[in-house]
Amino acid sequence: MILVTTDSVEGRRITAVLGMVRGNTVRARMFGRDILAGMRGLVGGEVIEYTKLMAESREQALDRMVEEATNLGADAIVGLRFATSEVMNHAAEVLVYGTAVRLE
Repeated sequence: MILVTTDSVEGRRITAVLGMVRGNTVRARMFGRDILAGMRGLVGGEVIEYTKLMAESREQALDRMVEEATNLGADAIVGLRFATSEVMNHAAEVLVYGTAVRLE
């Protein structure tokens, strides 16, 4: 599966637009991670625990979107975008979406 943020795939022609596909996940922070993150906040620098949580969330959302596109028979997803939002205290949604297409 080809994933691009552009509206086309370089060197390939889109033969069919199959529609929008998306994947999302909602993750809550964990108490143990919050303690470690709080300690890191005292000394500064990257909060590795949250970086890892967000990376896992993005990958899970991408996997879900690719599964949806695969079920439609897509070769690629163009116009890929990410969005995040807080859904409640200590929980955030990661959403990824794009357009499933077939390529020549």
